[in-house]
Amino acid sequence: MGNQRRNFLKKVGGSLALAGLGTGLPNEAAANSIELKSNMKVSANDKIRIGLIGAGIIGHYDTDTALLVDGVELVGACDLYTGRLEYAKEKWGKDFYTTRDYREILARPDIDAVLICTPDHWHERMAVDAMKAGKHVYCEKPMIQQINEGHAIIDTQKATGKVFQVGSQRASSVAILEAKKILQSGMIGDLTYVQAFCDRSDSRGAWQYSIPTDASPATVDFDTFLGHAPKTEFDAKRFFRWRNYKDYGTGAAGDLIVHLLTSIHTITDSYGPNKIFSIGELKYWKDGRDAYDIINALMDYPKNEKHDSFQVYTRVNLADGEGKGGFGLKVYGTDGVIDIGWNDFKVTTIKRHAEPGFGGYDSFTSFSAKQKEEFKKWYKETYGSGQGGYDMGKTVNFNAPKGYDDRLDHMISFFNGIRTGSSILEDASFGLRAAAPSLACNLSIDLQKPILWDPMAMKVV
Repeated sequence: MGNQRRNFLKKVGGSLALAGLGTGLPNEAAANSIELKSNMKVSANDKIRIGLIGAGIIGHYDTDTALLVDGVELVGACDLYTGRLEYAKEKWGKDFYTTRDYREILARPDIDAVLICTPDHWHERMAVDAMKAGKHVYCEKPMIQQINEGHAIIDTQKATGKVFQVGSQRASSVAILEAKKILQSGMIGDLTYVQAFCDRSDSRGAWQYSIPTDASPATVDFDTFLGHAPKTEFDAKRFFRWRNYKDYGTGAAGDLIVHLLTSIHTITDSYGPNKIFSIGELKYWKDGRDAYDIINALMDYPKNEKHDSFQVYTRVNLADGEGKGGFGLKVYGTDGVIDIGWNDFKVTTIKRHAEPGFGGYDSFTSFSAKQKEEFKKWYKETYGSGQGGYDMGKTVNFNAPKGYDDRLDHMISFFNGIRTGSSILEDASFGLRAAAPSLACNLSIDLQKPILWDPMAMKVV
């Protein structure tokens, strides 16, 4: 990226400034902090009527955000717990349509699109059923529960022509999209390595969600919840804390690493890794769950037509003793680093001197006195007075405006796709390419060996 770097950077009053990146930094007057601006705009507001499948935590987050988009109306909601259906009527009106059977949502001709916000083991079947029923689909991440799933969704989307978008909003985040421009500009040189993490410290962050006191076989359709999972007696923990169990969820890998890979794939234009190796265990939250609460993974990303090879280290720790928690992504290049938070990032660069320098921790110190003098003479004749090393560039901070919500941008992308046919970045193929390597972390832990993945064919090798 050496030539790209020179083309996109210019020297301004002794500091480096971005040029042509759409970041609002045209010159030095922009100083060290830039407010990011989203380009997401709502298309013509033809009415789109939606149905909610799965009225739990994320179901309400997604629905509330969807209803902020002009022209979107909510028609009905489905859930297997009576209390959530009762709350839906309290929230959206006593005559609001509710059902326990998602097929009744799909059968309604006045519903154009559905939000699938259910446990992971239902995603593939519901997404396929919905598109075959003529509905557009916004499906929460991860798109699949098992690494060998997903192609049915891809094939159904192609066959039906319906819009399908995975609900990992990082793909539409203004910070992620602007960080992509920084990388493409060559500002940090050639990409070498990415470090990504998501840490949590408290019980709710580890999915110990509240369980209603009236949870029972009378208020919860537990048999339907189980679906194709192994049959078992009613267990309120399994229903309300399903992320803790491999039978229904995907653990830290599918819930959180998939966010990290979504960000990485968006920034780098990558199809995904071809080798995944991870270690993990259930270290702290021994509350009956079988999903790991700490995972560390290494991934190898091969060279393709859009980028050179690079490596990824990622982790999730649900029992972080530092108490900070949070999300972080560092994109390392040969000439700098992009340090990304949730909706903000900073860029730090270095400029290496052309001269190698000598002295310090260097073999020069072991030369004889005579050879030291001869070497100094040779060095000066060859390099002049250059001392080697490098200079740090100015750190530039990029911040989304207060109140910015990348989930809203992601919803706008989905509804624009329905209204105008605009492209969907996080479509079914993208969703599988982010989810499968994430789930391969679980598989690698179980098998205690690397998992080989073909990111183009989207299958285990």
